[in-house]
Amino acid sequence: MSPDIFAIDLKQFKKLALDPTKPKLSAEEKATLQANIQLLRDAIVYFTATGAARGVSGHTGGAYDTVPEVCMLLAIFEHSDKFVPIIFDEAGHRVATQYLLAALEGSLPAEHLLHYREAHAKLPGHPELGLTPGVKFSSGRLGHMWALVNGVALANRGKTVFCLGSDGSQQEGNDAEAARIAVAQKLNVKLIVDDNDVTISGHPSQYLKGFSVAKTLAGHGLKVFPVQGEDIDSLWEAISGTVTHDGPAAVVCKRVMAPGVADIQGTIHAHDVIPVKSAEKYLAGRGYSNLTGVYDGIKPVPNPYLYIGSTKELGANRVVFGEAVNMVLDTLSKEEAAAKVMVIDSDLEGSTGLKGIHQKHPEVFISSGIMERSNFSAAAGFGFAPDKFGVFSTFSAFLEMVISEITMARLNNCNVLSHFSHAGVDEVADNTCHFGVNNMFADNGLSDVQSFLYFPADAAQMTAIVKTVFFNRGLRFVFSTRSKVPWILKEDGTRFFEGDYKFVPGKDDVIVEGKAGYVVSFGEMLYRSWDAVLRCREQGLDVGLINKACLNVVDEQIITKIGCSPFVLIVESFNQKTGLGSKFGTWLLERQLTPRYGYMGTTKEGCGGLWEQIPHQGLDPQSIILKIKQLSQ
Repeated sequence: MSPDIFAIDLKQFKKLALDPTKPKLSAEEKATLQANIQLLRDAIVYFTATGAARGVSGHTGGAYDTVPEVCMLLAIFEHSDKFVPIIFDEAGHRVATQYLLAALEGSLPAEHLLHYREAHAKLPGHPELGLTPGVKFSSGRLGHMWALVNGVALANRGKTVFCLGSDGSQQEGNDAEAARIAVAQKLNVKLIVDDNDVTISGHPSQYLKGFSVAKTLAGHGLKVFPVQGEDIDSLWEAISGTVTHDGPAAVVCKRVMAPGVADIQGTIHAHDVIPVKSAEKYLAGRGYSNLTGVYDGIKPVPNPYLYIGSTKELGANRVVFGEAVNMVLDTLSKEEAAAKVMVIDSDLEGSTGLKGIHQKHPEVFISSGIMERSNFSAAAGFGFAPDKFGVFSTFSAFLEMVISEITMARLNNCNVLSHFSHAGVDEVADNTCHFGVNNMFADNGLSDVQSFLYFPADAAQMTAIVKTVFFNRGLRFVFSTRSKVPWILKEDGTRFFEGDYKFVPGKDDVIVEGKAGYVVSFGEMLYRSWDAVLRCREQGLDVGLINKACLNVVDEQIITKIGCSPFVLIVESFNQKTGLGSKFGTWLLERQLTPRYGYMGTTKEGCGGLWEQIPHQGLDPQSIILKIKQLSQ
């Protein structure tokens, strides 16, 4: 079977009109619904598994779960124009639903779905309005949609607005605020929550005991209809009840995640993409024997560029963070560690390196929910005493969500070590809403206080930084990428940040001296910049390279050195509006240093894929070389 032919016939989908004032389904209506549900669920398994085949992930379970309610909402829209005909969804990882709907309405060819999350296919890991034909909204991050939907309802007082929810997004504080305004304004917002008890790192019923979606929503004043989500008759009756109820209401659908998909049903693995073998097994069981081997022609796309100046071996800095913390905790007794250190997770321990701490030092670890603001503040409160230290971690994109909490922690002189992974854009397949590009916002205090932002270039420097700053007082922020990075090599071939290397907070590292000018970089852009600098040096252009792992502290000796050279070029993957380069030019001018100045950072919305994000932003070595040559003329 060709990977360019969509082998499940979406034309079998039968349009259906359902009157929500009639809560009982006829036998014919139920049969049509059941056929539509099965067709779309099969299609979601089929095309999301291409994400597994090409190595870009894909999140199958959530989209698969919510198909019954999606089919019912489509039928409601067919019945009447008294509804805003958009199936808003506050769980961006259910993006497969939005792409499938776009194909059903003809905005996308069905076969294009087989390019799911592929670079430049305009099918990234979260829906983006204006990028993908047929997509009607951008979901952003968890818990960011309901409040916006309230505004849609305020703008459409005569219509009903639906929003798909999840037990994960309901953990976010934004949703509590959204619930209160919906109730206070008596908005015709109807929430349909997939309460499947699965998030990235585990089961809310285990790590967040006492939390009930239904009781929480009822407590806010919504009319709540608890239901078994796989019971079609009961689900329709509940959705009908929300529509006929005057004001905000919610259906809370209890179900195991990915019901009927034997290999992943009810497990945390269902949150992510279904493995190819599991998809083939499921599809064969559904009678699609013609799909056997359909994924064979879909392969990961390797980066063809061969870097010089760094190892072929790669290290995951986001994992090394946890390993380095363990090295510090290993020097303490279990009792001393528990008294002195608290590490709190936000349902991302497997992605941010905290899982290793959880396994080796459970005495310091707290599993918590998708509540970044509360969790950061808990870490800060633990570190309120001078001799206690909180550790917090989440994705860099979510740093923007805790800015106020960071300010409060600073005002209270708290000790917090924060690890923000998935910084920059490298391999961020979830795309623009998950770009970790505004990390300098963490340094938002006044000039009379100091917080420290560290972005190590490789695993060795990550270890050195964590071990050095772990018990330092105040706020410390450590960043890492989603992507793995190589070890930086000296010109003699040895690893730069190993051996006798000592990390000194506030000090920049001179990777190589240069007379023609200097490139200043950090993190995952250092090895790319080093490649570019070495190639320029091979061509006779004597360019130097500085590693600025301490992002917000000026090294006076180094800035004087490079400021007296012919040019300075900042290379980073942070937002060009808010990153290091937006500050570095001012630092130079304040010291009356006036080299030719260049700045390369992230400027565009994402392109999906993995490694393709860096060249898409014009941050690949060839582009750096071109910029160096322009500045050196």
